[in-house]
Amino acid sequence: MQYQSTRSPDAVVSSSEAIVRGLTPDGGLYVPGAFPQADLDAWKDLSYPELAAEVLKLYLTDYDPDFLERATKATYGDAFAGKAGFTRQVEPGLYALELWHGPTCAFKDYALQLMPKLLVEAKRNLNRTETTRILVATSGDTGKAALAGYAGLPGIEIEVFYPNDGTSEIQRLQMVTQQGDNVAVYAVDGNFDDAQTGVKRVFADASVAEELAEREIRLSSANSINWGRLAPQIVYYFYAYFRLAEQGEVAWGDPVDFCVPTGNFGDILAGYYAKRMGLPVGKLVCASNRNNVLTDFINTGVYDKRRDFYKTTSPSMDILISSNLERLLYHVTEDPARVAAWMDELNRTGVYRVDEETLARIRESFACGCASDEEAAAEIHARWTTDKYLCDPHTAVAFRVAQSALSDAPMVVLSTASPFKFPRDVLAALGEAAPLEDFAAMEALSARTGCAAPESLAALENSLVRFTEVIVPSAIRDAALR
Repeated sequence: MQYQSTRSPDAVVSSSEAIVRGLTPDGGLYVPGAFPQADLDAWKDLSYPELAAEVLKLYLTDYDPDFLERATKATYGDAFAGKAGFTRQVEPGLYALELWHGPTCAFKDYALQLMPKLLVEAKRNLNRTETTRILVATSGDTGKAALAGYAGLPGIEIEVFYPNDGTSEIQRLQMVTQQGDNVAVYAVDGNFDDAQTGVKRVFADASVAEELAEREIRLSSANSINWGRLAPQIVYYFYAYFRLAEQGEVAWGDPVDFCVPTGNFGDILAGYYAKRMGLPVGKLVCASNRNNVLTDFINTGVYDKRRDFYKTTSPSMDILISSNLERLLYHVTEDPARVAAWMDELNRTGVYRVDEETLARIRESFACGCASDEEAAAEIHARWTTDKYLCDPHTAVAFRVAQSALSDAPMVVLSTASPFKFPRDVLAALGEAAPLEDFAAMEALSARTGCAAPESLAALENSLVRFTEVIVPSAIRDAALR
């Protein structure tokens, strides 16, 4: 499988090169040259690690298949406590794909526990010996998942940039207490888009690459702009479908809808890849919070980031520039020149409009909706009161949006984070007075519901804070050169 830029047909590379580089030289994103077709009948009874290996073999064709089998087996075993791809019924026709049973209690673990192995192997495939310095912008969950995956790896350094006062306290502590000599964490004075834009500018700065090259250091990314982040997420769509079919919840070959709480558009885009590979996916429902730039785009064809930015109770979705949408635009148009023009217009003016044909093709696969903090809180309360299902605010946004998009097909909501990462907001939604301190709220939430807080989160209370530096967005360049 070969990969090219969303913005140019030139500079075709292998999957190893795409994963090592992260971004393309022209600022675009790497996309596969084709959608390989799934063998649904052969895959339906595989374990999660086995299924992951089969999916990745189709995309990472320059990797040793035996390596992929070993890597997926090592990744999706004990670290996920036997619940990789766990899907449970919430009510008839409505299901939760719980993606937070990994070590950092968020869906990012599915990619970021495996991606470090893919990067190290990619460097081996390419005979690369330089140090890889990974820059990560995070709205909350990616940062910790990336830090946990890359900490201590030889030949790898990782720097994480998160919005100051823009994450939950639990999310912040997960990052700033991370151990490892090869990790660094910075709070950015701004929002996630400021951090992400600052990181992208560093990647596009030739002088940074030149100076680092003199020190035998090369930049890469662990955000979902990197193909190595996106590819592993395709797997759980297949696995969820197979489990519903196995349980008789869907007839084999009939469609299933998925509703995904969406920020940077990577998680839902993985579902689109699964659909293009032949999985019977009906609609992919894009669920947004008050920062509903994607809802407006799917409804109107106009992407306009020139709007107020809101801090919400679902901070991982507090994003106005959804980078992976660029990949979708490429796939529905197959026209890199048009995609480049739209991205240039977004960069220069803050807005672009796609043509009616492109919008119609997007709507063939995608629906959308948004929910406010108040609606998400009401959904947390309703899910617990009615179904005894406890969910976090991001998942609650998806549950609320899913109600307006139900069809005759089963609806699977991607549950992307543990409710105990946001204990104060979840407790308040249940009608309880939330303590000011997150760990007291965690204990109160456990007492209120009888659900146990994950040990990895509860242990943060006594962990040493290592990183306290706050920088302005323009200082990301200096941090990358340290």
